Amino acid sequence: MTYSPHALPELPEVEVTRRLIAPVLLERRIAAVHTTKPSYFFLTPPRTLKKRLPGRSVRALTRHGKYLLAELDDGSRLLLHLGMTGQLFSSAVTSPRLLSKTARAALSPETQRDFRPDAHTHLRIAFADRGPDVLFRDVRKFGKVRLLGLGESDARLDKLGPDALAVTPGILHAAGEKRRTPVKTLLLDQSVVAGVGNIYADEALFRAGVRPTRSAKRVSEAEWKRIARFVRVVLERGIATGGSSINDYVRPDGKDGGYQDERRVYGLEGAPCRKCKTAIVRKVIAQRSSCYCPACQR
Repeated sequence: MTYSPHALPELPEVEVTRRLIAPVLLERRIAAVHTTKPSYFFLTPPRTLKKRLPGRSVRALTRHGKYLLAELDDGSRLLLHLGMTGQLFSSAVTSPRLLSKTARAALSPETQRDFRPDAHTHLRIAFADRGPDVLFRDVRKFGKVRLLGLGESDARLDKLGPDALAVTPGILHAAGEKRRTPVKTLLLDQSVVAGVGNIYADEALFRAGVRPTRSAKRVSEAEWKRIARFVRVVLERGIATGGSSINDYVRPDGKDGGYQDERRVYGLEGAPCRKCKTAIVRKVIAQRSSCYCPACQR
């Protein structure tokens, strides 16, 4: 079975990351910042991060959609986005998923869990207490780091809709009542609702009994209620199980998530539906792979 590399991380993976990395990050004074060379990963130049972050400490770590915001003691904020393959974790953890396939193949089983910062470890934050560092690793460099000054915002944040955990039927109905776009595309629109991606959109629509290809304006009020409900249900379940470890995602504690074992349609093309045994079908919608049951979803 193959999976889209564009699937992760979504809101559950980012929220799990926030909860698990916060104890390693909060209330520790930053001593030094180590980076790779300037690239599109850095919205704030590495030299600026190295100059302005040392001496600061993180007072809070919040999330909106797929974005994390570390609130610093001087009122500035560090914006972090994991992109497609970003990994945010403590230097104290071990996991084979942190190593490339080439590195795993070259190491013996007993040493495959050891990780040392590599060329893909673009940000490493060291602390004055000499405890574990916080590392941000991203093989494809679609992740983002930006330091926001006091009172400064970012266009990416300003364009986001309400967080998906707070989505209501009214929000979805208002966004979709005049749009011919497929309902799946509407759910993936981060300006409508922030945090839903391919996996959880497919799973929520299956639970709601709505086919992802359906025009948003043809979704009834009752169906929007079901969709909003199941968006929250699948996201909360994703968080409870530690997220989906399908591609590069690994929790900050080095463990895999478990939601991939609970999927009912995503990535299961050709498998029998768990409700009716009809074969799950796959269709590309707005350049995104979508899986659904043609019998259960109308």
